[in-house]
Amino acid sequence: MSDLPDLPADASGPTGDTAGPAARSARTDSDKPESESERRRRRAQFLRELAEARALRARVQPRRAKAARLRHAMRMRTFRW
Repeated sequence: MSDLPDLPADASGPTGDTAGPAARSARTDSDKPESESERRRRRAQFLRELAEARALRARVQPRRAKAARLRHAMRMRTFRW
């Protein structure tokens, strides 16, 4: 038996809901459609986080990042406009 206390049934675990409070509240108001500005705001936030994650990966794996840059440069050179 574990020394850790039991979690309540509604606690999010590895298979539970890991979305933040904003996403949870948006889901509960599913009867009204999402506005275009809200969708753009969420998309911009996602793209910012994605760029940040890619920059972090490039810093912690410089060799892999260099190889990816070289592959991308090769693709751009061989692409026909």
